[in-house]
Amino acid sequence: MALIEYHPPTFPAFELIYQDDALLVFNKPSGLLTVAGKAIEHRDSLAVRVQRVWPEARIVHRLDMATSGLIVIALGADNHRALSRQFETRATKKTYHALIWGHPEQSEGTVDLPLICDWPNRPKQMVDHERGKPSQTLWRVIGEGEKHSEVELTPITGRSHQLRVHMLSLGHPILGDRLYAHEDALALASRLQLHASTLGLYHPISNEWLTFEAPCPFLGKPLPTSVDKQIGFVANH
Repeated sequence: MALIEYHPPTFPAFELIYQDDALLVFNKPSGLLTVAGKAIEHRDSLAVRVQRVWPEARIVHRLDMATSGLIVIALGADNHRALSRQFETRATKKTYHALIWGHPEQSEGTVDLPLICDWPNRPKQMVDHERGKPSQTLWRVIGEGEKHSEVELTPITGRSHQLRVHMLSLGHPILGDRLYAHEDALALASRLQLHASTLGLYHPISNEWLTFEAPCPFLGKPLPTSVDKQIGFVANH
């Protein structure tokens, strides 16, 4: 699937939250790829921008292009291995905030549904009880609007599009989601209303537990329903 009107935000080039000799933490804006796409017009990405300043920087994990929020980037191979291992073993802690369509009957719950790539419709993912990989998400409602709810999401696993598909499976797609939202939910927001708000991990050298925060830009605010041409998607994001 081709990229739709990729016009990533250009100022500032990036928002640095934390820096030391082992790692960098950024607040990625919605509309910016984490890593470059294959086509030259999709070259601009957080990784490319960061590596111009820190050539030894290495991506540890990703956020979907339309998702905003916290990303950690390692400095050097040893730190990259140590941080990557934490994500692989689920030693990290991540919290997201989202606006979803409608009002769930329960105030909190767990989604435990296996996911697999929907190849004919990639990059979409889908629930598949036979071939899918185990995927779990904790969720709780923290606020309500007229047609939507504010939720806190805690992924236990880290599958591609996990939060987006799990919310869809509850009948409450994330607002502004161009891949999964129905017409009414898509119309309520100009961007995907999903933000990586907190990230906790062990420092790769000192082993100290670190917690980073990036306040959610859309909680408790009027829905941004104006047309936004910066948001699109690519085959592997």
